[in-house]
Amino acid sequence: MDTILIVDDNQAVCNALALMLELHGYRPLTCLSPDTALELIELHDISLVVQDMNFTQDTTSGEEGKALFYAIRALQPQLPIILLTAWTQLEIAVELVKEGAADYMGKPWEDAKLLTSINNLISLHTLSKANTQLKRVENERMSAIKGAELCGIVFGSGAMQRCVDLALQIARSDVSVLITGPNGAGKDKLADIIHANSSLKSKPFIKVNIGALPMELLEAELFGAEAGAFTGANKTRIGRFEAADGGTLFLDEIGNLPLSGQVKLLRVLQTGEFERLGSHQTRKVNVRVLSATNAELDEEIRTGRFREDLFYRLNVIELALPPLNARCDDILPLVGHFIGPNFSLNRQTQQVLVEHQWPGNVRELENVCKRAVILAQDSVLTVEDFGLITSSGASLMHRQAELSQVEHKQTGGVDKPTADEAHNTYSTQALAEMNTGKSLDSTSSQPLNKEALNKEALNKEPLDKASIEEALLEHSGIIARVAKSLGLSRQALYRRMEKFGIDK
Repeated sequence: MDTILIVDDNQAVCNALALMLELHGYRPLTCLSPDTALELIELHDISLVVQDMNFTQDTTSGEEGKALFYAIRALQPQLPIILLTAWTQLEIAVELVKEGAADYMGKPWEDAKLLTSINNLISLHTLSKANTQLKRVENERMSAIKGAELCGIVFGSGAMQRCVDLALQIARSDVSVLITGPNGAGKDKLADIIHANSSLKSKPFIKVNIGALPMELLEAELFGAEAGAFTGANKTRIGRFEAADGGTLFLDEIGNLPLSGQVKLLRVLQTGEFERLGSHQTRKVNVRVLSATNAELDEEIRTGRFREDLFYRLNVIELALPPLNARCDDILPLVGHFIGPNFSLNRQTQQVLVEHQWPGNVRELENVCKRAVILAQDSVLTVEDFGLITSSGASLMHRQAELSQVEHKQTGGVDKPTADEAHNTYSTQALAEMNTGKSLDSTSSQPLNKEALNKEALNKEPLDKASIEEALLEHSGIIARVAKSLGLSRQALYRRMEKFGIDK
């Protein structure tokens, strides 16, 4: 409940205003003098002040109210103040409004007008306080980041900001961290930040991609091997744990570690002890372990493919990295970083890049940016330069004007197709051109046969009743999914179902 302070030397005025405010859900505080008002402001959380301009009998100059206004401003510069007096003096009103008075009303006041002003000013004050708090938090974050080593990471989204903040906070400890998220999202970058801002930053930082190591050599890579321990082991080699002794070991794709390796890893995490392959000598290391995975380890535990006790050893703190399409504000800053200062994007290209789903995350974005820079004909990159492909396999290079001419020529200017159908038609054209090496543009003297193009470009049977019924069965009759699997809009699918007499 918002507290409103009423300052007036007339007790009847105070009572009337207090009653009105109580009836409308406010908590009124009243006082008769400026000195008492200043004491109450220091003691209570006041949302708004309604003050008189004169507090001494037979005084009409407004100087007392003016002095109180400036005194309140000195205590709380953002506190909204409504000036209320029977002697309305325009000069003082203008002066105080310029100095920050929120409103100025004469007596007798209009209840409706005064309540509207109070409601609006309190709402604005609440928003202003929240905004000030957010700015303060943001400034604290930026101060912390300013002195941190960010390892070249580029971001612009709140989601990534929170991940970086947490990584910097985690870095100060020595606990194990599990970084989760899809492939190509930047999990290794967060591992870099954690190590670079830790007390171990001057110590070894060893990275191991578990998924890239052959299963038969995995234990030798992690724990080392003596000469002759296996075929081809001609000399003793230390493992990654020994190499990282005193520093940090980053185990990427930890979900691919076999159960036999999980047992040994669990022992190292618990005691720091292990044996090289082919040796009985126990060795001890002191290593901080960071791990990452794109797998759902909870599901892996339920199916028996990952040890639960190892999971809890690795997952002292989990750092969950969202996919790129869940942090769209990162896309354009990343593109700017990848294409460099010599290239720019037009607005259409920016929109397409932001709306693309990026199943390959940052890795995919980096690759298409490299492609665009190599193939660009101009310093302003276009959609065509990026060559993006949608989930249905269609290029995002629409060429809308050309498509409109083709469709208009085909239909004779009647029964214009929907935008979705037009997009599907052009996608088929583009695939056909790539497969045949022949242009199917609007200036072709041959009539455009859409069904023939479907057969030629996609090398599939024409869409028939059986295909639609099979798709409906496969997707439990969910039209949106069926349409997506067939490469149609929902409207186009409904028309075909009606044509073939198929009931949902």
